[in-house]
Amino acid sequence: MSTTAVIDRPSTTTPRHPLGNNARVLLTSVCGPYAQDDEYGSRALNPMELYHNQVTRVQGPFSLRMFHRSWGLMLIQANLSAPCTVLDFPTWERFEEEIRENDYDVIGISSIILNQRKVRVMCEMIRRHRPNATIVVGGHIANVPDLADRIDADHIVRGDGVSWFRRFLDDQVDEPLRHPLINSGIGTRCMGVTAEGKPGDVAATLIPSVGCPLGCNFCSTSAMFGGKGKYVDFYKTGDELFDVMHQLSDAMKIRSFFIMDENFLLHRPRALRVLELMEKHRKPWSLYVFSSANALKKYTMDELVRIGVSWLWMGLEGEESSYKKLSHIDPLALVRELQSHGIRILGSSIIGLENHAPEVMDDVIAHAVRYRTDFHQFMLYTPIPGTPLYAELAAAGRILPDDECNPADVHGQSVFNYRHPSLPPGTEGDWMIRAFTRDFEENGPSVIRIAETLLAGWRRHHAHPDPRVRDRVAWESQGLPTQYTAMVAAARLYFRDRPALREKTTRLLAELVRTFGWKARLAATLGGRYLHWTSHREADRLSQGWTYEPPTFYEANEAAAAQPRRRPAERCQSVECRVISQQAPRAAGTTPAGDA
Repeated sequence: MSTTAVIDRPSTTTPRHPLGNNARVLLTSVCGPYAQDDEYGSRALNPMELYHNQVTRVQGPFSLRMFHRSWGLMLIQANLSAPCTVLDFPTWERFEEEIRENDYDVIGISSIILNQRKVRVMCEMIRRHRPNATIVVGGHIANVPDLADRIDADHIVRGDGVSWFRRFLDDQVDEPLRHPLINSGIGTRCMGVTAEGKPGDVAATLIPSVGCPLGCNFCSTSAMFGGKGKYVDFYKTGDELFDVMHQLSDAMKIRSFFIMDENFLLHRPRALRVLELMEKHRKPWSLYVFSSANALKKYTMDELVRIGVSWLWMGLEGEESSYKKLSHIDPLALVRELQSHGIRILGSSIIGLENHAPEVMDDVIAHAVRYRTDFHQFMLYTPIPGTPLYAELAAAGRILPDDECNPADVHGQSVFNYRHPSLPPGTEGDWMIRAFTRDFEENGPSVIRIAETLLAGWRRHHAHPDPRVRDRVAWESQGLPTQYTAMVAAARLYFRDRPALREKTTRLLAELVRTFGWKARLAATLGGRYLHWTSHREADRLSQGWTYEPPTFYEANEAAAAQPRRRPAERCQSVECRVISQQAPRAAGTTPAGDA
């Protein structure tokens, strides 16, 4: 019988490590490589690239490629005074070398559910090389109900890892949250070209809250942090959040934020206070947010524009879905209105709802495609362990056992892990491809859709009465006469044999040249030809099985950096662990907090 402690949420009963904040801690993500089929659970269909594997997966060389760091590990490290090292995206060789050559008292592994095999093998390696180390496993994998019987870990932690580790290591339990400095994306690539960019071009990741109070029945993130009606606010007030944003902006020299909050705009008083402070201190920031439709309807378009909402990830789910976040709302009209203000939309639709049957699937897909969102995510209706949907289907005996459905394949893009009432087993993956393909063929590459939306926003707001809005719109649109025009021109050449896409790109290119003149004409001629060539080169590489893997990152906080290592981390990208501290509330009329 397992003796693993399964901790639902941090509390005063959290166990304590005997060394307290003197314990040496290693936090790691699961081992790669990731973009291949192997015995450890990696899948070529599920690379470590969120956009490419769930949003732009059939767009070939036009697919948006990038990696995202393991933000949860970085957040935990930033809030520990114990010597703590983060090893992100290690290879198997690199992970084994780290634990073999360096003594750790606590080793934490973060994982999603489908990587159970990897976590099991990593735990076995730790027991072999560091038998006295305490193994802590967290992340979405902690929702697996019998995980303690599947892996050899000492603690399985569900929910807020920062609070749990602080208590476990007798460390700063009541201290305000310190926020790490995180670039939202790494190695951004499209059309065969890696975007180098200037410092500050990449948004900073900002994590105000975790969990979602709406609690959709399929949402594993909501379930992990307590379910419907529950969430954890790291920054409860607009003043606290603005101070952190100001510090991030100064320290990273950025002006845009990827806000990793499941439903940021649902907290209206906080958002409007941030707007008030942005106006007071003349901050032309851009915000990339997740939001439900019902939260958006709490704001006027003018408020959304002034607060700097520039990019939205919005759940559209599906026609006739019963989710309250879409009640009494015309989401199609809402999407059109948002795009007319230059707000780019990533819409998310579900394939395989209970009422989906073969005879209606083409209509289901057509409904999703009709939104013409800038990006469109399609995901299978998947009962993830820990969610109400999983509990419901498990009680009905409809969840497939592991020998019929490998957990490594339950990534929402290929197979159902349950018996669907209407869709025959094995057809769901075909419907997914059909959805992505139809969206691509009718609406074109996402990078072209972005250009269309940015142009609409520029036309509408480049002369806005608020100088902050003018400044933001000018910054967001600076690539329209050059990079985006070249992309559109390249796409026009690339799709010359596909009438619908050629007509779309021809029309948009003419609008860009008419609006921006000689600069756009030059970019179309020279840049368009170059990107046409790089796109074909990328397509050839991809057809030959070319894949992308993230680099390995090694980060030590100040306490860990002061300790000797038996083997240097020369084969990793070593990055300084930098954090900012939450400031005390300011008196009215004072300037924001300074540099971190």
